[in-house]
Amino acid sequence: MISEQDFIASNYSSIETATFECSAPSNIALVKYWGKKENQIPANPSISFTLNNCKTITKVNFTKKESKDNFSFDLLFEGKSKDDFKPKIQKFFERIEVYCPYLKEYHIVIDTENTFPHSSGIASSASGMAALAMNVMCLEKEINSNLSEDLFYKKASFLARLGSGSACRSIKGEVVAWGKNKTIKESSDLFGVEFNDIHQNFKNYQDTILLVDKGEKQVSSTVGHDLMFGHPYAEKRFEQAHDNLAKITKNLTEGNVEEFIKIVESEALTLHAMMMTSMPYFILMKPNTLEIINRIWKFRSENNIPVCFTLDAGANVHVLYPENVSVKVLQFIQDELVDFCQNGQYICDQIGNGAESK
Repeated sequence: MISEQDFIASNYSSIETATFECSAPSNIALVKYWGKKENQIPANPSISFTLNNCKTITKVNFTKKESKDNFSFDLLFEGKSKDDFKPKIQKFFERIEVYCPYLKEYHIVIDTENTFPHSSGIASSASGMAALAMNVMCLEKEINSNLSEDLFYKKASFLARLGSGSACRSIKGEVVAWGKNKTIKESSDLFGVEFNDIHQNFKNYQDTILLVDKGEKQVSSTVGHDLMFGHPYAEKRFEQAHDNLAKITKNLTEGNVEEFIKIVESEALTLHAMMMTSMPYFILMKPNTLEIINRIWKFRSENNIPVCFTLDAGANVHVLYPENVSVKVLQFIQDELVDFCQNGQYICDQIGNGAESK
């Protein structure tokens, strides 16, 4: 069983300079995690589809410096200095210092960009932190030739988690679970684990993201997670997540799309129910979110087409469906749902294979 101690780098060498480029996708949780303990440990397990097109591409240059007293880094977003992102990166480096002590030996230049618009309302913290963690691990591999491929990816997921919890699910694909549970062998609170026993029905599954509201959320996910402490329904919710993870992995293995749909939609609504019943309570869905949900239900019922929705901690709607019904679903989106998107915008995506280094 891997412990945190296994991720502490030792017996590494030093190099004068190195540049790496890595990409990492966003992901969409099917079973949601909401509520976390100290050190980014989830209060309940989750499982997600790794996406393909919505990703962050990050190039990092490491140059040896004289002083090892502090972290030294510059941050560019789409080629321009982005100082308001720096506190989050500083906090990330501080969290991972014990596991990557070599980082203080270098001045670090981070140049990052997203394949989706930054203001699109799609959370970029998962893909961004996963891409940065991959670059850190590329450096570690360069200065420690004994690093195995398995440990490389586990530690990348472990580090990503310390930047943004769900980022640990963006390192691998196509389906990744995070959080200790009885269902998935070798599952862990420390990093994401691939779930590979997937039926053909779920191969190349599609996710069309309807951009209902591209504005900043009035309540951040960090605050929302904290509100699960003392939540009247927290313990029952955590039990439900364990049960639903067991059920949905069975559906993914057996190819049962109908039962998969029930759990995915229930999980999405449960997530928002937790927000609406916390204290203070809040609502992140918008009227157009509800209109889209109702139209998806009507379309599915009338046409017997296996399309469903899920939500993240926001107003946008992820429309999930098998590839073999893509033409009909995309026509439905064009005909009935685009009007409920801000500026008519949506993004077509599908299951992907996780982070890559170039």
